[in-house]
Amino acid sequence: MSNSSQTSWSFQVSHPESYPRSQGDSDVAENDTGDSPPPPPPEGDGGESHSDDHSNKSSGGRYMRWFLWSAAFILTATVSATLGATVALITPLSPLIVPQNFVPGAKENSWRQAFRYDLARPVNILVMGIDRVSDNDKNSSDVFSGRSDTMLLLRLDPTEESVTMLSIPRDTQVELPEVGLAKINDANVEGGAALAARVVSRTLNDAPVDRYVRVTTDAFRELVDLVGGVEVFVPYPMQYEDVTQDLYIDLEPGWQILNGDQAEQFARFRKDGYGDIGRVQRQQTLLKALRQRLLSPKVLPRLPQIIRVMQQYIDTNLSLEEMLALVGFGLDLDKDDFQMVLLPGRFSDPEEYVASYWIMDSAGRDRVMQQYFQQTLDWSSSEIRRSPQRLRIAIQNATDDPKLAHEVARYLAKNDFYNVYIIRDWPDQVRETQIIVQQGDLKAATTLKRVLQLGHVEASSTGDIESDLTIRVGEDWLIRHPESEE
Repeated sequence: MSNSSQTSWSFQVSHPESYPRSQGDSDVAENDTGDSPPPPPPEGDGGESHSDDHSNKSSGGRYMRWFLWSAAFILTATVSATLGATVALITPLSPLIVPQNFVPGAKENSWRQAFRYDLARPVNILVMGIDRVSDNDKNSSDVFSGRSDTMLLLRLDPTEESVTMLSIPRDTQVELPEVGLAKINDANVEGGAALAARVVSRTLNDAPVDRYVRVTTDAFRELVDLVGGVEVFVPYPMQYEDVTQDLYIDLEPGWQILNGDQAEQFARFRKDGYGDIGRVQRQQTLLKALRQRLLSPKVLPRLPQIIRVMQQYIDTNLSLEEMLALVGFGLDLDKDDFQMVLLPGRFSDPEEYVASYWIMDSAGRDRVMQQYFQQTLDWSSSEIRRSPQRLRIAIQNATDDPKLAHEVARYLAKNDFYNVYIIRDWPDQVRETQIIVQQGDLKAATTLKRVLQLGHVEASSTGDIESDLTIRVGEDWLIRHPESEE
């Protein structure tokens, strides 16, 4: 296993200081380190404009961009367990307060330097959403000892100026020390964040895990309520009841604003034939919807309350310096710099194991780790690239033209794409065609976009789970290819 995570991060700081680690497991990062309905839709993201001639407008855009990313990290890495970090994070967000070193009329990035911290190398952060442990006091650290309902590996890369979020299904089959064959969500129960980090690292070709963040599942529900709900498209009715888990789900289809309880229902629904992978897809959809909601200026005054509430739900070994470096890094990121990918694999057959597992695809794992985590692989790396024409492509009509999916299939066949199949129409109309990178192959998606001569590459895994790429055909196809209307 790589030991590169045994040393502290490299920072560029003006006034280096030492800060105590937050609560939690002592040193993870200095550690060893069917007839299925369609999946949820990706949410759109708002853009921004900047002008060097209007510093107030420009800095305002920066504030909004900072808020966008730091709020996303509320669920991950930017909320400290200390009051000092809380103050540091709140200060640059309020439109009425400016950082100490900001001088009106100065260059746009001058106030950014007030943070004094930058990421000097790529950093991997393991984020776990922990199931409730009913017998534990919510104020006890034992609330973080449950199974990881959500497991993400974030990579923040200052060289590529990007953030990658790898979703690791909770049912992923792994070997746990002294336990044997198990699901990866048991790692935190058996050995806390330290063991979870070791298992994730080993599973992902010894990728280093530099830091961890554990968040109780109550955090997301509270956060959604604090921001006034999130707008999500529910593609089909969701009704389910599990008395043993105190789980009651009742959602109607269509666009709607979900409160915290409803958002949790949306995330936890599993009766769609997709099981744990459907949960992962909806988690990605909710994160995008939350990020979009956090762009609203109406949320800004609520931020101090959000920080106070979120503190009780988060355990991390990120230091204050490190969190400020994350914040500084987020200042310059755009929506297209954020990528989501699912650990490739398949469902286990009932005849294979007593339990239901997500069986990782090793070649797909290698491709993801090479393309998104810049991992240098061994001789097998030459085997993980496939011609886009060989990829399995799902076509989903999202317009009112019932023949359009077949028109797209014929168009692809003319361009030598034959491994194509049509899935159930998307129940909502979309304007711009989406090319969803289901298995993480961004290069193939870019090639397909050139062939289609339209569309937007969606760096998420919210398409058909049997596909490599999913084309959700929008109304722009009828404009770009009017012959399909004949």
